Amino acid sequence: MASYDEKIIEYIKSELNSINFGSVIITIHDGKITQIDKNEKKRFPHPVKLGSAKK
Repeated sequence: MASYDEKIIEYIKSELNSINFGSVIITIHDGKITQIDKNEKKRFPHPVKLGSAKK
């Protein structure tokens, strides 16, 4: 495995280790990784009340 490939694998590992909830999407074109997206969700233990919506 080339060092370039190892850098990508290490990057993917670090992205996976850095999130608690969410996803890491790997885009592949012509058999090569071209893009990595991370979507992270923040979860709160209790509902957060931001105020009432009175009209």
